[in-house]
Amino acid sequence: MPNAVIVGAQWGDEGKGKIVDILAENADIVVRFQGGPNAGHTVVVGDEKIILHQIPSGILHPQKRCVIGNGVVLDIETLLIEIKNLKAHGYFQNDAALLISEAANLIMPYHKQIDVAREIKSGKNKIGTTGRGIGPAYEDKSARRGIRVIDIFNDRVFENKLKTILEEKNWYLREFFKENIFPLDEMIKQFVLVRSSIEQYVKNTSVFLNDELKHGKSVLFEGAQGALLDVDHGTYPFVTSSNTVAAQAAIGSGVGPKHLDRIIGISKAYTTRVGGGPFPSELKDSVGNYLREKGGEYGATTGRARRCGWFDLVAIKHSIRINGLTHLALTKLDVLSGLKTIKVCTGYKYKNTLIHELSADVSVLENSEPVYTELEGWSEDLGAIKHLESLPKATRNYIDFIEQQTEIPVTILSVGNRRDQVIIRENPFKD
Repeated sequence: MPNAVIVGAQWGDEGKGKIVDILAENADIVVRFQGGPNAGHTVVVGDEKIILHQIPSGILHPQKRCVIGNGVVLDIETLLIEIKNLKAHGYFQNDAALLISEAANLIMPYHKQIDVAREIKSGKNKIGTTGRGIGPAYEDKSARRGIRVIDIFNDRVFENKLKTILEEKNWYLREFFKENIFPLDEMIKQFVLVRSSIEQYVKNTSVFLNDELKHGKSVLFEGAQGALLDVDHGTYPFVTSSNTVAAQAAIGSGVGPKHLDRIIGISKAYTTRVGGGPFPSELKDSVGNYLREKGGEYGATTGRARRCGWFDLVAIKHSIRINGLTHLALTKLDVLSGLKTIKVCTGYKYKNTLIHELSADVSVLENSEPVYTELEGWSEDLGAIKHLESLPKATRNYIDFIEQQTEIPVTILSVGNRRDQVIIRENPFKD
């Protein structure tokens, strides 16, 4: 069976968790390959809402193996809370279901404090981070001064690394931010106390994954955030601190790119964004409020209200190119029900010039006006529909328009929050 990569095709919050949850039935292993607890995947099982931050959504399926890959920055404290919550709800009853890469970098307490302090100091120029320490953790990883999971199990290595790091971090916190510092002894004690709680999960996950692939097992690679938040290819600097595109699935899990067979981009039927940064198709009117309230557009991790706007083809085509998308999944199609007309952004107008590419110059995007094509809306409730042919004609026309413009098939349609409210036109795990 082929393997599949799930990536966000917009600015995150596209509903990846639900799609991963649905497709996990077809995979043997689900891998999270980047990001940290700044991501929140919400899955509705029956009437129960489960929010996952670091553990792959496949954990909701018995008999599946789930991997937190080396590309993730791991917060042990929030991970243990997540594990406890899953077990309390009857999930994750077999501890062998979870593996954590020994090479994953840790989010340390000083990373969180620096993250929050920077945002406060930046004032109106803040990026809009979640304050979870993700950016500072990736900085240390790139600067080769990060602490990895394997380090906390070697007392001498951990103490030596931490002593050197704290000398710099404490000076930075005390002198630049006027914040409290972190005593070495207390931090060592803190991690010695928690390391036994994760020890059984820690493995060389690259070896594990490659062995499983050799034996014909299928893998679903689960991304966090969205392609437009990629540190290289997104709306920099209003991005996350990792590579969120499909190529990172190989790097962040320790397998070769030849194993990435299908690349599925998840996109809402409209567009949302959290925090600062350019958003040409943003709606600051009653329609934007309608989408926000009907779509429940509030962050699973932070609770922050999301900015809402029309579907943006310029952004989606950029995402298709940088990810090599082979399929699109369209979520929250039901939220558009009740609108008489629906607009799609087909280009940007900047200084009397029509542009169809996402500029790397943020100032261009911030000063661009959207160019729209208007389509007929629909009023029908889509929640109970199971087949494409049963959708209203206007809904099918909307899907057809997106397929024609993007030149890739829309193979999955989500028409409600629940696990069973989905139309699958093509299963990516079937040859």
